Amino acid sequence: MEQHLTELRFESMGLAAPLLASLAEAGFSRCTPIQAEALPLLLKGQDVAGQAQTGTGKTAAFLLALYQRLLTHPPKPGRRAHQPRALVVAPTRELAVQIHKDAELLGRHTGISRALVYGGENYEQQRDSVAAGVDLLIGTPGRLIDYFKQHVFDLRALEVMVLDEADRMFDMGFIADVRFLMRRMPHPTERLNMLFSATLSYRVMELSYEHMNNAQFVRIEPDQVTVERVRQLLYLPAANEKIALLVGLLRQLEAHRTMVFVNTKRVAEDVEAWLKGNGFKAAVLSGDVPQKKRLRLLREFTEGALPILVTTDVASRGLHIPDVTHVINYDLPQDAEDYVHRIGRTARAGAEGDAISFACEEYAFSLPEIEHYIGRAIPREALKPDLIAELQPAAKRERYHAQLHHHGHAPGHGGMRSSRRRRR
Repeated sequence: MEQHLTELRFESMGLAAPLLASLAEAGFSRCTPIQAEALPLLLKGQDVAGQAQTGTGKTAAFLLALYQRLLTHPPKPGRRAHQPRALVVAPTRELAVQIHKDAELLGRHTGISRALVYGGENYEQQRDSVAAGVDLLIGTPGRLIDYFKQHVFDLRALEVMVLDEADRMFDMGFIADVRFLMRRMPHPTERLNMLFSATLSYRVMELSYEHMNNAQFVRIEPDQVTVERVRQLLYLPAANEKIALLVGLLRQLEAHRTMVFVNTKRVAEDVEAWLKGNGFKAAVLSGDVPQKKRLRLLREFTEGALPILVTTDVASRGLHIPDVTHVINYDLPQDAEDYVHRIGRTARAGAEGDAISFACEEYAFSLPEIEHYIGRAIPREALKPDLIAELQPAAKRERYHAQLHHHGHAPGHGGMRSSRRRRR
């Protein structure tokens, strides 16, 4: 952690006393690089578009700036309870939940009210919490638009706007919803605007020019720097050796917080079944897992009660999971950026970590692109016989045998190669 803190201290920045009290209680005294670059600009009222990944301290940067603005400026004249003073838009439920958690931590002494809205559950409860009146509204685009169109809230008194993980908004098809909301806010010159993104692509820059007030661009820690702190290793197994190799590695590593990435939900379920059948506690996190279960799994994984999370790329961005010890790419991703996002789960805030990848015949075609993107060859490791475990039957064996037989796969096969490469 030490090398990823600057010498700039929060107490030197003129933050309001309630914020300094919260920072002290949370044990934060010095800024991360994104905080050191962005906060002085934001505290002067300057809009910021920042390039920063989850885990670099960007959430605290925008929350501190947001709270400072609300604490030091009066609400707009005639503002009503159902008119939020600040809005934070996030692409995923998990990220919105994490931002709200951080907002509670940093805002505990401010007296500023908060509400969280996202799809999937608690529809009436969330609606009532917003209708009752709120200063800071945090949510995902779909649920926000839903309540907005029902006139549960409006944005005419908004003073602060934050768009987090803007690149994901585009990737997930939310950008029309985001623009809909932005067009119903006061003019960009009448509010403080913040945008954060893993990449400041042309489309993200265009969004900032369109809906922000002369934003200053702050670039911190490009993806490749994160890769520097990850010990990377590559095995070249046959597809039908992968599950035995995974079991063998997990037995040797004694990894207590491991993310196993696969490319399809079906393979995630296969891997989970084989791991359970071979004595490991594991669970699947994929896009269609119900929200309550997702949050429970993430909590158990974060707390160490669940040592292995088998996941598709739904969890490779936007989730704040500290202290991941190992990332295993059971399936090599088909996109070089996804590789970097995956392995970056294990090198948060200056920590180091291990990333082990399997390049089977199914997915090895993406290896040259990945190595070109990260600017190096991933070190190869020979497949030693003692790493290939003797397997016990998979859990729920009948169901999984039926699936494997149906798809014509041997146990542990890496999944169907997509007929077309995913394009950006």
